[in-house]
Amino acid sequence: MSRSCAEWVTAQPLTALETAVALERRGAEFLDRALQRWVSHPALCRAHSRQLGSTGSRVAGDLLAAAGDRAGSAAERLLVRLLRTAGVTGWRLAHPVGSWTLDVAFRAERVAVEVDGWAWHWDAHRFGADRRRQNELVARGWTVLRFTWHDLHGEPDRVMAEIKAALARSHDTKRTSSTA
Repeated sequence: MSRSCAEWVTAQPLTALETAVALERRGAEFLDRALQRWVSHPALCRAHSRQLGSTGSRVAGDLLAAAGDRAGSAAERLLVRLLRTAGVTGWRLAHPVGSWTLDVAFRAERVAVEVDGWAWHWDAHRFGADRRRQNELVARGWTVLRFTWHDLHGEPDRVMAEIKAALARSHDTKRTSSTA
C-alpha cells in the first residue's frame, strides 16, 4: 500500500528542526529565524523529544541547547558569551521597557545593547519599528548601543570597550548628579 502525501507532512517545529539539521553550518541561522517568526523554543523541544534517537537527533539537540539561553539569535548568544568572558555583570537578557524588549539591558545604568541582524530587519516595517524603539528609549533616558554579528565576531574587544565605556559614563553621570 502506498503512502498518501498527507502522511509526509510534519508540524512546523519538527520541520524547523529537521531543516536546521540538514542545513549544517547554516542550521543555527535558520533555527534563529524560525524562532523569531514561526515556532517557540518549548515546541521545538517537544518535537525533539519525540524524535530522540532518530537521524540528526544529536545535532538537533545541540542546536536547541545553543538556543536555550533565551537569546533571540546566534549573535545575541555570542554577545552573552562575550559579556560573561569579560566578567561584565548587571545585565538582563530580553528585558522589557515599555512596549519593547531590549536584547540586553543594564537596568541600573540605563544602557541598552541591541544586536542588529539581517534576519530580523528583513522589511521596512521592522527597520522603522527599531528606529521608533530607539527614539523612545533615548527619550526615557537610555543609552542605546547597536552592534552587528560582524562587530561581535570580528571586533569583540572594541565591542566590550564600548559597552564598558557606556557603563562608566552612566556611573560618572549618576555620581555627578548625586553630589550636585
